[in-house]
Formats: sequence, structure tokens, C-alpha cells
Amino acid sequence: MDRPTRIAILSEHASPIVALGGADAGGQNVYVSELSRHLARRGYAIDVYTRHEDPGTPEIVDLEPGVRVVHLKAGPVKPHPKDELWPFMPAFRNSLLRFMERDETHYDLIHSNFWMSGWVAAELRRRSGTPVVHIFHAMGKTKRRHQQRVDTSPGNRIKTELEVIAGVDTIIAQCPNERTELIDDYGADPAKIALIPSAVNTSIFHPVARAEARQKVGLEASKKVIVYVGRLLPRKDIRNIVRALALLVRQSESREDAPLLMVVGGESEQPDPTATYEIDELQKLASELGVIDHVLFTGKRQPELLRYYYSAADVAVTTPWYEPFGLTPLEAMACGRPVIGSAVGGITFTIKDGETGLLVPPRDPEALAARLQRLLGQPDLRRRMGLAARKRVEREFSWPIVALRTGALYDKTLAEHMVETVSIETLPVAFMPGVTDNLSPGGYDIGAR
Repeated sequence: MDRPTRIAILSEHASPIVALGGADAGGQNVYVSELSRHLARRGYAIDVYTRHEDPGTPEIVDLEPGVRVVHLKAGPVKPHPKDELWPFMPAFRNSLLRFMERDETHYDLIHSNFWMSGWVAAELRRRSGTPVVHIFHAMGKTKRRHQQRVDTSPGNRIKTELEVIAGVDTIIAQCPNERTELIDDYGADPAKIALIPSAVNTSIFHPVARAEARQKVGLEASKKVIVYVGRLLPRKDIRNIVRALALLVRQSESREDAPLLMVVGGESEQPDPTATYEIDELQKLASELGVIDHVLFTGKRQPELLRYYYSAADVAVTTPWYEPFGLTPLEAMACGRPVIGSAVGGITFTIKDGETGLLVPPRDPEALAARLQRLLGQPDLRRRMGLAARKRVEREFSWPIVALRTGALYDKTLAEHMVETVSIETLPVAFMPGVTDNLSPGGYDIGAR
């Protein structure tokens, strides 16, 4: 019986086993968790490597059959913001090599996530020749362009991203916009890029009858409800939604007829302005605009409950300044709700404007208020868009489909690597530059055997 193809998934800051909703726990965590599980169900043997940040978590956790999560010592065993982890990456690499030697584990392919794990993967590629598939999740130049002086990324992030692009075999872009960024901003070879969108768990995220959902989350049956679900960060620009809400309240015949904005997210299960700075800012803004009684902060909720919050709403809204991909629009669509989103990044790919939702310019509360007014006033249009949204997710954005596409990409990358290896091995040793670098400092080959 053939052994399964062994894949090492590197994700230095985004563990598949942590609670979602915090500042650094979002789409990448979901991606790593769901993809690894669905790849294992397709017969791959998966080890996910992430940084050890909780002393109470064992070194190895079995996520499900075929998937191990391995926690590597890299810096102090405590949480750190992801933008502070770069100095720990050599230690992350060395801990990975030591674990593999001790565990006698060898991999056919490495799948790295984010630029820091990409550096580690490129290092291993250079030392052993193990092929690498990489996904950035977000690009440094794009972040710098939009956040400018408030960008907290390490100064050499972009330089490292360029090195990763040059040093890996294949790069996954999650949407056409990201593919364009890789080519135009970084000079990536288009032939090296595969377009594979991220996805949503359609078993967890599915439509719930609005009356049932509202009873579950404690909302009035007759109220018009707008929902935002996601991390509470300035770049997500929930303030834009609050400003649009204020316009709607002023336009309403009475305050009782005005919609409610439900904000789901934060660092704690109870809305805490101390734990989540953005809640404090949003509360101040809502008070200044006279709509504090029209904004409900729920705190952080886990995926198993989120479908009730999406389904309790009439429309979901997300209007960030920029968004590399964005999973929450897909979650809302999977729950049969139309989505109004900024015409930025991956949102322009997931939302079909006029079909599954509406696109608006970022930082434009007047445009957002007009689109909200349109959808809130037309229940039949909302229903049609919600049905189309669910069908689009089922057709294009489910994890079994993503795992199928990713597995095919692995097979293609491995086949091309095998051809390349055979070609190199036919050369005399004198013509093999860097041949001594094929071994790690410990003298063992980390590639497949």
C-alpha cells in the first residue's frame, strides 16, 4: 500500500485551534484549520506547525485523523502580536528541524502561510529542495499603501516577500486582485501563480429562519437589522457603517422605524471597551452622532453561533479600506443574506454586484446609506439576492472544492519538481551549485524519502 503524501503546513501566528475573533485570529486560522481537515479527508497526511504561545497547550494536538498540530518553541511561550514575531523566525525554523529529526518525519511538500512562514519554507527549500506552495493571505505593499504610517509591519517585510516569491515553487492567490498585486507590485512570474479562492464551511454557515435566529440572539421580530461580523480593527472601518446608520436614522419617519446595527466581534465574549479599543471608539462616535441606542455590541462569538447572527439580520455589511480576501462576506452569503461590501480586494470577487449583494466605495457613508435604504426597503430583492448568494457559495466557495483544487496543485507542483530533480541528478556533481546546502546544519535531508 502506498504511503500518503505528507504535507507540512506552516502558519507561525495563526493556529487552527485558537478561538476566533481576536485581532490576530481570523481568516488565516480558518483557512489552515479547514484546509488541513479537508486535505486529510482526501488522504493526505498533514502536520500543521505553529508557534507555541500557551503553556497549557501540549506540543502535539491531534486535530482530527490525519492532522496533527505541532507547537514549536520560538520566543517566549506567550501571546505576541503577529507583527512582533519576525525576530523569532530563525528559532521557529530551527525548532521545526529539530522536531522533524526527533520525530523521524519527512515531507513531500511544504505549504506555507503568510510572509514569515514563507521565509521559513524558502529556507527549507534552499537547504533540502523540498518543494513549497505558498499563500500570503495579505501583501505588505498593499498594507503599506492603505495604512501608511499606522502600518506596524517590520521594515524588511516587503524585501522578505520578494525573496519568498523568488524562493518557492508555486504561489496561491485567493482572488484576481491578489494575482494582479503579485505580478504588478512584486514582479512575480504569472506562470508561478495559481488562483484558488478561500471558502466557507457550508455545514456550519447555513440559512436559519429569521424568526428562529432572532429568538436565539434576543432581537425584536419586527426590527430592521444590519449586521457587521468580524474583527474590530480601524481598517475594517465599522465607523463608516455607524456614520451611514446615523444618516438612515435621520431619514426615518420615527426612531422606532430606524434600523439597528449589530456589531459582532471583539477580544472578549462580553463587549468590553477596555479589552477592545475599537469598541470604545465606536461607542464614542455613535454617541456623538446620536445613534448609540441603535447600535448593539454583542462581543466575540464562535462560528457555531454566528449563523444565527447573520440569519437574524436583513443585510450584512463590511466596508474596510482594504481587504486581501475577506471570509465574512462568504459566511453571510452562505447564510442566505445579501452583503453590502467595499469595492476593494477580494470583496469585488466574492460579491456579485447587483446579484448577491451590492458594492460601494470605501469611506463613503452616503453611498452606503443609499444602498442600505434600497435593500432594507425591498424584502423581495433581499430574498432573491440571499438565495443567489447561497448558491454562489455552494458552487464556488466550499472547502471540499478548495481542498480538491489545492490537492491538484500539490500534485502538479510535485510532478514538476520530480522532473526538475531528475534533470539535475543527471548532471555531474561539479555542475550542481550549492550541493552542500541540500542538507540542514544537522546533516539530515528534510525532503521526502
